[in-house]
Amino acid sequence: MSKLKIGVIDLVSKAPTKALYARIMNANLASIMPQVVAIWCQHEGHDVKMVCYTGREQLDKELPEEVDLVFICGFTQAGLISYALSNYFQSKGAITVLGGPHARCYPDDAAKYFDYVTGFTNKVVIKEILDECAQHRPIGRYIAAPNQPVDIPGVVERWQFIEENLKKAPFLKMVPMIGSMGCPYTCSFCIDSVVPYQPLDFDSLKADLRFLQTKFKSPLVGWHDPNFGIRFNDYMDAIAEAAPNGAVRFLAESSLSILTEPNLKRLKENGCVGMLPGIESWFEMGNKSRASRITGMERVKQVSDHTNMIMSYLPYLQTNFVMGLDSDEGDLPFELTKRFVDLSPGSFPGYSILTAFGEAAPVNLEYQKDGRVLPFPFHFLNNHLAMNVKPKNYEWVEFYDKVIDLTAYTFSRKAIYRRVKASNNFTVKWMNVMRAISSEGYGRLRFFKQVRKMLVEKKSFRDYFEGESTVLPEFYINIIKKDLGKWWDWLPEGAIYHDQNAYLKKNGLVGSDLKVAGKRRVSE
Repeated sequence: MSKLKIGVIDLVSKAPTKALYARIMNANLASIMPQVVAIWCQHEGHDVKMVCYTGREQLDKELPEEVDLVFICGFTQAGLISYALSNYFQSKGAITVLGGPHARCYPDDAAKYFDYVTGFTNKVVIKEILDECAQHRPIGRYIAAPNQPVDIPGVVERWQFIEENLKKAPFLKMVPMIGSMGCPYTCSFCIDSVVPYQPLDFDSLKADLRFLQTKFKSPLVGWHDPNFGIRFNDYMDAIAEAAPNGAVRFLAESSLSILTEPNLKRLKENGCVGMLPGIESWFEMGNKSRASRITGMERVKQVSDHTNMIMSYLPYLQTNFVMGLDSDEGDLPFELTKRFVDLSPGSFPGYSILTAFGEAAPVNLEYQKDGRVLPFPFHFLNNHLAMNVKPKNYEWVEFYDKVIDLTAYTFSRKAIYRRVKASNNFTVKWMNVMRAISSEGYGRLRFFKQVRKMLVEKKSFRDYFEGESTVLPEFYINIIKKDLGKWWDWLPEGAIYHDQNAYLKKNGLVGSDLKVAGKRRVSE
């Protein structure tokens, strides 16, 4: 096998951005698997150039030149820029591969624009692609391992890429690590609910933690585990041995059920500075909390007491919610969340609107079967720019009124002030204010108001949301054009459209079995 020139592109951002939060955080959001793939390619003797696009760089100047093979990784929101990049590289004779969340969620759509599309990926899969390295057009080849890899290169091996990327982070520098794959919970909306839980090697984890202490005075790690700390004592013992007395600080995403007071004491002792637990809903999805048998205001009070207890041990807490679930009806879900904001002023609420990402979760089949999934372009599928599932119990204007009201309440001056007062940590105070006044708080509020206004004023806009038209409103097309810039010209024909019911049809439900969302098709 001849030596190949390989590019690996990690799309943290879908477009150029000047947002303050992106400037501070995007370089810290680099994915682990693109770095792993780059290492595996080096193991096979190939030359590799790694690019992590955070939205701050001039992408055309960062891209590798004269490459034989390009691996691209991104979430679904970066689907369109990944398609444009594939078209660009293919025009120059390169073979292109898509991996990551979008490849897993929409493999059939991605196969129209890439030579290879990967599902679960291990070293054997990468070697097979490298050995073959052939064009597969017009439909790319789908290739996947039977499960997630049982071991991956750690921080020591990946440091060449991590170090270069952290140079882009102006203040906060967070090292990506992972100690486990999959999740033991079965939340029907989650991509990891169908992936068996498996811990990675704890000896490698300890070696990486020791290594980081030679590079930073006080290293900060961001754990990428889908649910951190399932084997809690094993995890804590490993961290305590390799980084005693909290020598390495870390943040992680975990469930409330794991964050008991004894566990919080150990987390604090071992350097944990922040947690991102999922609350999701006051009426369902409680199997990850300690309030699974109660709902409504009773659950709000119990979860609020729990989160306040967490914050007595950890300086930073983000609580995650999903708006628009089928269990939500009327004012109550939104009013209960306001009460939580009042009762737990130190927590930063992270709001998502219900989004069905193709094949990501079992429940998506039900949404498609009921004809409720809308064909919003991938560019807007990031949990807040577009809700591509028609709400079960709300009209669209009513739903956006409630989302706007909750967002305004959460990021009002009073709420921001109370959030600042509730924390004793300067960095946490500053981060929470920055997030509130940047794209995540005020920015989303402005966008939601724009959408609501057009739902009322433009019938064609409302028809698209109702599934009565397949004509994408100019509002969204203009955003895509502006965001992609020169890459709009490289976007393959038809790429902004996709079959939102592909998952259902793939499972054999077509024709009379499929309830069509659109009552009529409106030609352009």
